[in-house]
Amino acid sequence: MKRESVCRIFSNIPTLSTERIIMRKITIDDVDDMYEYSKDSNVTKYLTWSPHADMVYTLEYVNYLQSRYRSGDFYDWGVTLKESGKMIGTCGFTRFDYANNSAEIGYVLNPRFHGLGIATEVTARVIEFGFETLGLNRIECKFMIENAASRRVMEKNGMTFEGVRREGMLIKGEYRNIGVCSILKSEYNCNKGNPNCKKGN
Repeated sequence: MKRESVCRIFSNIPTLSTERIIMRKITIDDVDDMYEYSKDSNVTKYLTWSPHADMVYTLEYVNYLQSRYRSGDFYDWGVTLKESGKMIGTCGFTRFDYANNSAEIGYVLNPRFHGLGIATEVTARVIEFGFETLGLNRIECKFMIENAASRRVMEKNGMTFEGVRREGMLIKGEYRNIGVCSILKSEYNCNKGNPNCKKGN
């Protein structure tokens, strides 16, 4: 996987779908929906960013994302309900390690839609895209260890808990312990039921 290939794909980010969700480019029309959850301190409690102060901030942020999309260096999809079109969160890649053919994923969801399996559903779709379309060998996800719900999402998608990076990140002025889960392409193939699969170490 090369940077140029990833930039080409994400400069015209493809629309993905699941049973209940359309995953698409975030647009100006999503500002109200994004602000609805981004202003909530409970949502950002386990994230690296702080609540949006007002809708103007959200508008400026979404405007900024448009240039990032055009340059192909923003890898998040807006998570929208098929039935209503309402944007209820984001899911995508937070970074790529091109030298090692791996990537990290992340997600955030409006708390009104927690407990419905949506985070698991859209994360599974991003994992599939990573292995099937981008040809990745490894996908990982990090979480603050207090966030047990996030770890459950990862493990439901076949990820293996690798351990904790003690005070691994400085977030909002505080060193936090960071858990890491990952899945390899070989494990993904096994989980799909390939009888000739060979799991990684």
